[in-house]
Amino acid sequence: MTFGSWWKVLCALVLALPVHAADKQVPVNVDASIVYFDSAGNATLDPAEPQNNSSYSHETLLAIFETLIRMDDAGVPGPGLAESWTRSADLTEMTMRLRHGVVFHDGTPFNAEAVKRNFERSKSLGKRAGGTVSETFELISSVEVQGDDVVKLHLKAPNGQIEYWLGSTAGMMISPAVLKDDVFGSGVVAIGAGPYKLKNFDANNITLMVRNDAYWGGTAGRPAGFEHHYVPDGRARLNALRSGQANIALIDPRQIPEAKGAGLAIQVVEKNALWDIYPNLKKGPLGDVRVRRAIMYAIDREAIADALTFGSGHAIQQIWSPLSSFHVPELEKRYPFDQAKAKALLAEAGYKDGFDMTQLLLNNSEYRQVGEALQANLAEVGIRIKFDVVDVSQFPLFFKPPPRGDVLMARYGGRSDPIQTVFELVGTGGSYAPGGSASPEIDNLLNQARGLAASDPKRLEVMRQLAREISEQAATLPIISRANVYATRPGCIVNLNPYLPSGDDRFNDVRIAASCK
Repeated sequence: MTFGSWWKVLCALVLALPVHAADKQVPVNVDASIVYFDSAGNATLDPAEPQNNSSYSHETLLAIFETLIRMDDAGVPGPGLAESWTRSADLTEMTMRLRHGVVFHDGTPFNAEAVKRNFERSKSLGKRAGGTVSETFELISSVEVQGDDVVKLHLKAPNGQIEYWLGSTAGMMISPAVLKDDVFGSGVVAIGAGPYKLKNFDANNITLMVRNDAYWGGTAGRPAGFEHHYVPDGRARLNALRSGQANIALIDPRQIPEAKGAGLAIQVVEKNALWDIYPNLKKGPLGDVRVRRAIMYAIDREAIADALTFGSGHAIQQIWSPLSSFHVPELEKRYPFDQAKAKALLAEAGYKDGFDMTQLLLNNSEYRQVGEALQANLAEVGIRIKFDVVDVSQFPLFFKPPPRGDVLMARYGGRSDPIQTVFELVGTGGSYAPGGSASPEIDNLLNQARGLAASDPKRLEVMRQLAREISEQAATLPIISRANVYATRPGCIVNLNPYLPSGDDRFNDVRIAASCK
C-alpha cells in the first residue's frame, strides 16, 4: 500500500467518527466509569520507575499525577501546575511561578517546597530511575525556593528542552507526605494532584481510580471513575468489549473488520509512533553498519503494513512520522525492499550464510504478529531470529546490565521532548542504545540541539541533520508506523482526542455519553 492509499484509508476511518469539536455538546453520564482494556500495564505507579518511562504506560499516570508543565494535544508546552515560567538568556536557569491553592489527593498543599521535595527525591534515585527522570535531574544542579509559589532551577549546562521533560514523568508531582527516605517503585503510594485519585492498584493487572472532586481544574462532566485493565491478548480485549465488560479497548489493527462487523465503533488515532528494531551494537554482527543496512533492505515494509494494520499503518524508514516537522521525505526512499542488496551486504560483511540473532519479544498478540512477520522476512536473507519471550513490563531487560537480547522489537511512541526521543534511541547512554551510538556525529548533533531553545529556527535543521545521519548509519531500524486503534461501545466514548506527546492518549478529559448502553 502506498503512502497516498494508506492516507485515504485512514482519512475514511477517521471521517466516519464523531467530530471532536461537537463532543462537548453531547449529554454525559457523570455516574458512569471509563472501563478501558489496554495492551500495556504498570508494574508500579511510581513515575520514576524505569518501566513507566515507556510512553505506552501513561494513561494512569497522567490521570493521577498532574505535571508541572502540561503538554497540549499537539505536544506544545503550556501551563500546568506551573502557571508560567521564564528562562535566562543562556538557558541555564528556569524560574517557575506555581499555581496557588492546589492540594494533593491527601490534602497536602502543593507549593514550592513540595516541588523541591519531589526534585530532591528524583535526583537521589540516579540511574535507578527511568531515562526521562534520570536525564532531567542529572542536568539540574540545584533547586531554589523563592517564596511559597516560586521555584528557580539552576542547570549544569544550557538546555532548551527542559520544558518538555517537566511535561512528562519528570514533572509529575507526588504528595511530599509519602516521599519518605529512599522510597521507590512499589513503595511509592500514588497520591498526586490529578483529576483521578487511586482507589486500588493490582500490579500489571488493574488500576482502579475515582474522580477527584477537589481537582483544581474542575470536575464538570468527568466520569465517576476510570478503570485501567492490562490485558496483553488482543482477542481477550475485544471479547471484553463485546461482552460489555469494557466500554473502550485498544485492539490489534487487524481486528478492525471483526470489531466493525460486531457493531462496535472504531477510532484510529495517528501518532508520531512506529514499530522499531533497537539493535545492541555491541552484540555479534550488529556493530557492522553493513549488517544493519542489510536488515533495512531485507524488510518488506509495505507487505507487513498491508498484512497487519488494515490501513492504520504504513511503511516508514525514519523515527518521525509525516505529521512531524522533523520528517525528511527523501529518507523514505533510502532503503527500498531489496533482498539481493541485503544478501550482498551480508556477504561483504563476512556473513554469506547469514547468522543467528536473539530478539527480546514482548508477550502480547500485537508484538507477536509483527515479530513473526519480521522473523519470516529476515529468514529469507539468512538472518535467523530466535525469540526470547518476556512479559511486556520486562522490556528494560534489553538495556539493564547485563543487556538481554541482540535486538528488541517494540512500538515506540516518542517522548515529550523530540531531542530526548533521539537520544534514547540512538545516543550514547540512551536507554534503547545499550551498545552505544552508531557514530560520533549523532552525539555531536544531539549536543548542538540541546543548546538551542525550542523556538530557535536552527533547531529544526539540526534535527533534520540528525534524521539523515541516523538513516545513513541505520542506527535504529524502523519497520512501520503505528496508530492507536480503539474500539468502543457505540455512542459511549466522548472527547478522546489524539495526544501526540506520547504513545498513549490522554484519558483525563474523556467523557461517557448519557446514551451509553
